[in-house]
Amino acid sequence: MFALADHLLHPEGDALPRDVDAHTAAALLARGVACRAPVSGAVYGVLLNDRAALNALGDAVHAAPYKAPPKAPILYLKPRNTLAGHRARVVVPDNTLGVEVGASLGIVLGRTATRVGVERAADYIAGYTLVGDLSVPHTNVYRPNVRLRARDGFCVIGPALVAARHVAAPDRLDIAISLNGAEPFIASTASSVRNVAQLLADVTDFMTLNAGDVLTLGVRHGSPVAHVGDTATLSVGTLPPLTISFVGVDQPNGEQS
Repeated sequence: MFALADHLLHPEGDALPRDVDAHTAAALLARGVACRAPVSGAVYGVLLNDRAALNALGDAVHAAPYKAPPKAPILYLKPRNTLAGHRARVVVPDNTLGVEVGASLGIVLGRTATRVGVERAADYIAGYTLVGDLSVPHTNVYRPNVRLRARDGFCVIGPALVAARHVAAPDRLDIAISLNGAEPFIASTASSVRNVAQLLADVTDFMTLNAGDVLTLGVRHGSPVAHVGDTATLSVGTLPPLTISFVGVDQPNGEQS
């Protein structure tokens, strides 16, 4: 069982995360503290769970290797080396290509979930967090490529895990991604092919998720691409915003920006 009272943060330098109220969380973040990821379970991303991303494939979705639109969620794992927290410095492996910056709602499991029905999905959710799901830009979504999605620091989570009771409408949250304070890329969780409950039901139909695991709602189509020197600010609904800095391969990376 994984439960939290309010807002869970793990300030850099603290041995353990802190479960604090929204006011205290906001005060800590206003001081510019860097944070570790507030969760440590397995993190699963989902492909083609955005209607625009699926539509962008056009007729190609009916040709090889796809042959048809996906009947079940297409998952990929964000392994432990990808995990980073608020104010992370992420290395751009190839500055010509850059790094695609996806902002996704992270669904954090509160207990073991196997074959969960849609009507009971909310009972299994401890809370929600913001996931900066990063990848090297590419067009192939068949058999997700580890080399492009699982680089060090390519899953930035936080700054807070927020108790589910504070997120009344997870399927109607605004998403914004801004690079260097410029006009943001705007999207919404409402464009999901599978909403939160349906996604949890469909995934747990074929695999068990454990307490503390994170299932993302998926990256929105057209997410911006960052390059060395850029700073991205991500937001989803009223969850505390997440900041990521992008550095070159010859610069030290780490949690502090």
